[in-house]
Amino acid sequence: MTKANLVDYVAENAHLTKADAARALDAVLAGVTKGLKKEGKVTLVGFGTFSAKKRAARTGRNPQTGAAVKIAARVVPGFKAGNKLKDALN
Repeated sequence: MTKANLVDYVAENAHLTKADAARALDAVLAGVTKGLKKEGKVTLVGFGTFSAKKRAARTGRNPQTGAAVKIAARVVPGFKAGNKLKDALN
């Protein structure tokens, strides 16, 4: 499902215009991003938990040359599905 498909779905099921649904979806995504930056964790009960995980610096390998490459430390997003989401997929 693409973002456009999701906007169409929200618009139809929430009885909103596509423009309103797109703004609502953008606001939710911005809220999740802001929450991860500020607190490092966003929990949507029953759906799942988004988290910001610190990944340590490490040494990798260039697959073409085999040369060692330093990979900097960084923060990456993570997601753990909640029970309701897991159950809905089974």
